[in-house]
Amino acid sequence: MSADKQKWSSNLNFLLAMIGSAVGLGNIWRYPYVAYTNGGGAFLVPYIISIICMGIPLLFFEYGSGYTFKAGINRIVRKINKKYEYFGWFMLTSTFLILSYYCTVVAWDAIYIPLSFFKGWGTDTNAFFNNVVLEASNPGGIFHIAVYVMIAMLIIWFIMWFISHRNLNDGVGRFNKIFIPLLFVMMIIIVLFAVTLPGASIGIMTLLTPQPSTLTNVNIWLSAFGQILFSLSVGMCISIAYASYLPEETNIPKNALIVAISNCSFELFTAIGVFSILGFMSTTNNIPLDQLVTQGTGLAFIVFPQIFNAMGIFGYIIGPLFFLCLLFAGLTSNISVIEPIALALSEKFNFNRSKSVTITCILGILISLMFGTSMGSTLLGIFDTFANNFGVVLNVIIEIILIAWIYGIDDILANINKNATFLKLGKTWTTLIKYILPVVVFIIWITGIISNMLTSDTLTTTVELILFGVLFILPLIITKLPAKTEDY
Repeated sequence: MSADKQKWSSNLNFLLAMIGSAVGLGNIWRYPYVAYTNGGGAFLVPYIISIICMGIPLLFFEYGSGYTFKAGINRIVRKINKKYEYFGWFMLTSTFLILSYYCTVVAWDAIYIPLSFFKGWGTDTNAFFNNVVLEASNPGGIFHIAVYVMIAMLIIWFIMWFISHRNLNDGVGRFNKIFIPLLFVMMIIIVLFAVTLPGASIGIMTLLTPQPSTLTNVNIWLSAFGQILFSLSVGMCISIAYASYLPEETNIPKNALIVAISNCSFELFTAIGVFSILGFMSTTNNIPLDQLVTQGTGLAFIVFPQIFNAMGIFGYIIGPLFFLCLLFAGLTSNISVIEPIALALSEKFNFNRSKSVTITCILGILISLMFGTSMGSTLLGIFDTFANNFGVVLNVIIEIILIAWIYGIDDILANINKNATFLKLGKTWTTLIKYILPVVVFIIWITGIISNMLTSDTLTTTVELILFGVLFILPLIITKLPAKTEDY
C-alpha cells in the first residue's frame, strides 16, 4: 500500500502527530530567548496577535490544502499544473536540509541523558560540551570524527527509521500516543518544581515584566511572526502531508485550533519553568540573569548542566527529566519532518511506505555525517540559519502563490468549512491568506537574508553558496526523473 492511500485511524492520532511536530526543541530553548530579548512580557502582545493573525490562518491553509488534494506538496503542485512540480521538490529540499542536521541536536541530547544521572559533564560545562562532546577544538575539522556524536546520531537515525517505516498508525501514530503525553507530564513536573526554587520569581518577573516601549519596534513584531512560523512548523510541508491522510469527516478548524493552542500553551508554560530555573541560578551564584539567557545549544548543554550542578541532589532528578523532555520533543519533530519527503517519494516513484522512509533516512544519514565531525557544530549553525531564514520562509510564499492564487482558494475554503461546527471561515481569512500574510512573510524573509548577509564570515558565505546550489539544482534533477506512478 503506498503512503498516499493510508489514513489516520483516529483523529487523536492526527492531533498528536501534529502536536508532536509543532512541540519541538525550539519551544524549550528558542522561545524563552526570543521573548526575553524582545521585550519580556511585552512580547506576549505581538506573540498572541501573530498566533491569531498568522499562525492559525496558515494552519487552516495548510491543513485545508492537504485535506482537499489528499496528496503531498509535490503532487499538489502537479495537480495545479505539471510544470510546477519543480517548486514542490524545491520546498521539500529545504525540509530535507533541516532533517539532515536536526537529528544531530537530538544526538547531543541523547549523550547528556546518561550523563545527567551522575552529572558526568563535570564543573566546566562549556569545555565539556565543546571539547569532549563536540571535539570542536580538534584541528582535523571536518575530517575528524566526534565519536560520541557520531554513535549517538546513528542511534537516533535508527530510532526514527524504526518508528517511521512502519504503517502510519502502528508507527508514527502509536509513538506519539505514548511520548506526547509523557513529554507533557515530565514538563509539568519540571515547571512545578522550578517555580518553588529560590529566586524563581526573579526569573519569572524578568520574562513577564513588560517593556511597553518595545511594542513600537518593528523588529519585535517580525521576531514574533518569525517565532510562530518556526514554532508551528509552517512552510515545512509537514501539515500538508499529515492532513492528506485525514478522513472526509474531519473538522479542520477545530483541529488547527487545538494544535495551535496546545503548542503555544506548552511554549509559554515551558518558558516559565526555564526562567524560574535561570532565576535560581542567578540568585545562588550571583550571576546577572542576562548573562545566562542564551539561545540554542548554549542554554541546553552549557547553562543548564551548570544549574543542575548547583541544585545538589535535586539536579539528579530534574536533569534527567529535562534531557528526556528534549529527547522526546526532538524525536517527535524529527519523525514529522521525514513524512512529507517520504510521501513525495511514494507518490512519484510508487514506493511503499517502508521503502520511501528507508531511502529518506539513508540520504539523511549520508548528509548528517558531516555534523558528526569536529566542525559539525559550526556547519549545523550555518545550515540552520540558511534553511529557516531563506528556505522555509520562502516556502510559505510559494505555497500561497501556487495554491491560493494560481489554483484558487475557493475549494480550499469550502473543504475547511465542510465539517466545521463552531467556526466557519470567510472573506477575512481569504484576505489574510492572499494579500496580507504574503507581504508580512516576504518582509520576514528579506529581513532574515539581510541580517544573515551582514553577519556572515567567509566560511558561512562559502557553505551558503553551496547550499544555494543544492536548493536550486537538486529539485531540477528529481523533477526530470521519470515518475513510476500512473496518475502522477
